Amino acid sequence: MNKKIVVLGGGLVGGTIAVELSRQYSVTVVDIDDLTITNLNRCFGIPCVQADVTDRKALEKQIVDADLVIGAVPGFLGYEVIKKVIDAGKNMVDISFFPEDPFDLDERAKHNKVSVIMDCGIAPGISNMILGYHNASMKVDRYECVVGGLPVIREWPWEYKAVFSPADVIEEYVRPARYMENGKQVTKDALSDPEIINFKNIGSLEAWNSDGLRTLLKTMKVPNMIEKTLRYPGTIEYLKVLRECGFFSHQAIEVKGLKIKPIDVTTQLLLPLWELKQGEEDFTLLKANVYGSTSIESEGYEYLIYDKFDHKSGIHSMARTTGYTCVAVAKIVLEGLFEKKGLIPPEILAEQPNLFPKVINFLEEKGVEVTVTRLY
Repeated sequence: MNKKIVVLGGGLVGGTIAVELSRQYSVTVVDIDDLTITNLNRCFGIPCVQADVTDRKALEKQIVDADLVIGAVPGFLGYEVIKKVIDAGKNMVDISFFPEDPFDLDERAKHNKVSVIMDCGIAPGISNMILGYHNASMKVDRYECVVGGLPVIREWPWEYKAVFSPADVIEEYVRPARYMENGKQVTKDALSDPEIINFKNIGSLEAWNSDGLRTLLKTMKVPNMIEKTLRYPGTIEYLKVLRECGFFSHQAIEVKGLKIKPIDVTTQLLLPLWELKQGEEDFTLLKANVYGSTSIESEGYEYLIYDKFDHKSGIHSMARTTGYTCVAVAKIVLEGLFEKKGLIPPEILAEQPNLFPKVINFLEEKGVEVTVTRLY
């Protein structure tokens, strides 16, 4: 019997997920935007439904027969959508990267006997899995990760494009960055502690503190952990100016008698400017180092993951790396290889030693370059 999957959100990433899963399963996409679902249906023949997934009854109607639900909505919708899917008793794989505490949903998921595997993208996602995988076989002392997705051509003033909602990207610039140092959690402003890192065949990129560890802060007892975001050098200065001037603020201000949130205006202005147009090339880069020891010896590993725009399919790199990671995890769930109930961060899935290699193998099959180097 062909299993049924419902993908909530048919944007660049959600659409990529739907197309890939439709090769093997029966897939339906639910999205509120008429143009999005029209394009998916016309170009790929995927059944689509126009509906508001924040409406409980409308959502339950669309997922009633689903064997698995994929969440690919913007972050500000993610938490409440997951809650509704849990209440409907459906297993879910999600990439919405919502800001709320996910563990508040753990007991709810267990009570409804469902598995919700969250943050199944490149970072968070693969970045978490790397640490979870190694932490299961050795005592990890230090974990460092830098990651970013960028356009190949640098265009003034932003030198940046995105496949995600601008509001989700801006969260990286305003949400305080948490990391672990010598066993204690440290919190600093986003965009703090900038450094220049050189990459072969790419050049110099700028890295700064961002709140990318997320669930790792609770699930991994590792004394030193940090993640930084990568952008082209010089980006940090104008982002700080915009942030300090209030353009990223959620606090409403009055303009000619109207209450307006600056973030809403900024998001609408950036949406067309940050949109990756058809054929525009981008690349994704992740470097993660894990250091620790077993009872026998010290061990250190470096992961370098690189991907670029696929000219043949026309799929952007960030959509590929995020979407294909989600697809790999979805296949694991659909094949019955992971059945733990509750709210599951990706690092917990990767503790089951046969699963993380499956995810990496699938990425490599899709043309994503993964290089693993044993440092000592």
